[in-house]
Amino acid sequence: MTATLVSSPAARPSGRAAGEASRSRRRPRWAMWTMLGLGLIGLLVFFVYPLAANVFYSFTSYDLVSEPIWIGLRNYEYMFSQDSRVGTAALNTLWFVVFLVPVRILCALGIALLLTRRKRASGVWRTLFYVPALVPPVASVVAFVFLFNPGSGPVNTILRALGIQGPLWFNDPALSKPSLLLLGIWMMGDIMVILLAALLDVPRDQYEAASLDGANGWQRFRFVTLPNISPVLLFALVTGIIGSLQYFTEAAVASSVANGSTGIGSGTEALIGYPNDSLLTFTQWMYLQGFSSFQLGYSAALAVILFIVAAAVMALLLRRLGAFAGKGPR
Repeated sequence: MTATLVSSPAARPSGRAAGEASRSRRRPRWAMWTMLGLGLIGLLVFFVYPLAANVFYSFTSYDLVSEPIWIGLRNYEYMFSQDSRVGTAALNTLWFVVFLVPVRILCALGIALLLTRRKRASGVWRTLFYVPALVPPVASVVAFVFLFNPGSGPVNTILRALGIQGPLWFNDPALSKPSLLLLGIWMMGDIMVILLAALLDVPRDQYEAASLDGANGWQRFRFVTLPNISPVLLFALVTGIIGSLQYFTEAAVASSVANGSTGIGSGTEALIGYPNDSLLTFTQWMYLQGFSSFQLGYSAALAVILFIVAAAVMALLLRRLGAFAGKGPR
């Protein structure tokens, strides 16, 4: 005897119910593509199009008034063979990348380590170290130039009271960049807060296990702390290098205030980067070429070179350090 199973009509979904189920499955996809579409439109409008337009203008002679004239590689040839100040600007920018970025990270990490050990009034100390990062960069630079004024600044006044001849600080080509380095250390609160959060997130049981194994303080820092905070350190390094390659406001304002001019690019180009081009950065030179000399095509070529260098440095860093940052303690 053979039994035949017959499905009841109630078990079969009707055409209307099937259509509603299909529409309910498609609705999340439409929402996803809508959100992605908005992001892609923003990416095309605010990144891809400006980048493509900048590359096009880099091959032209353009003054923002007349129509751009195609000149091929002449802007790049002039940059690498005839522009006598672009090399100085590039070296100054490299100085900030090599010295400012690691010093700020190391100082921020040291302060963050001290704050993790200090339990009493830790919130007050965190606030004190973070507040300078909230001060606008222009105000910070003006205040620092005033503090380190060689004639009437409080720093040199105190040094003279102690019988020490104070240096020229921002008016000395050898000390102008180190003076900005001091400013960068004072404004390290943004990095310090991020590193402090990473340190507080390190599992305590890993420290206890390392102590039971006989690890000293340096070994606990090397084999427990560093692997756990390595992604945050990589983030601080990448963002710091990008910021240093685009270093503009602090150097421009310090140069302008120290030489007594009223604004960026308001004087002759000989005064830009005062003293003696020691504070002339790549982005500052690019800005002056575009909006002071009105050589927009040449300024676009400088921007293309800066973009290529930044992209190459980021790719190298992420390739060399990305794998290390992704490894945590096992």
